[in-house]
Amino acid sequence: MKGARPPTAAAPAIVRLGAVESTQAVAFELAERGAADRTVVLADHQTAGRGRRGRAWNDEPGTGLLVSIVLRPRLALPRLPLLSYATAIAVAEALDGVAGLRPTLKWPNDVLVGDRKIAGILLESRISAVAATVVVGIGVNLTQRRFPAELEGRATSVALETGRTVEREQVLAALLSAFDLWRARLEADGFAPVRERWLALSGTIGRRVSVDGGAGLAVDVDLEGALLLQDGAGLRRVLSGPIEG
Repeated sequence: MKGARPPTAAAPAIVRLGAVESTQAVAFELAERGAADRTVVLADHQTAGRGRRGRAWNDEPGTGLLVSIVLRPRLALPRLPLLSYATAIAVAEALDGVAGLRPTLKWPNDVLVGDRKIAGILLESRISAVAATVVVGIGVNLTQRRFPAELEGRATSVALETGRTVEREQVLAALLSAFDLWRARLEADGFAPVRERWLALSGTIGRRVSVDGGAGLAVDVDLEGALLLQDGAGLRRVLSGPIEG
């Protein structure tokens, strides 16, 4: 991360880097040095990228959109995880607007096209006595045409889905515009409008899924962001965990 300077508090900016270990790590370091809210870290490649639950995020240099956004959100601490819903919506809308795709959202925040993952989101926070800093990491597969063996059939890219190349800067601009909109709605109006839009894009609701050691029919997301499963014992709230199905 040598050479990256934190933007001033009055001027959120995009910090553009080549290869880094992790855009998340760079973003947190910049935040600690006073980077402004909504500072964006953009990299060509990550050597140690990571996804949710400690999983690795694999990318080929220059083939994806790899960004982390520094946030100092105006939300109560228990509401911070809801930013992942706003982010997933923003990614889906950006891919729709720029590439003409019709992504669906897999709870809580994977972005799919035809049941294959095209983008992932990682939300991390650091809480101090005076404020919370959140970094939202986003990885979008743009021009990849092959994936590691363990991801074959489970991952896709804009190029594979459309047969054409979409410029990274165009996707980034659309993503940030949609993200600013949905973040502002979450902070000003609460989760209800975000939930409504997420449900409209969801590919999870109405399907039978397995999660957190159990299985059931995914029927809703409540106002705290929990997934509601209908199983033989009734409704069950699921707060986290990877889902299958």
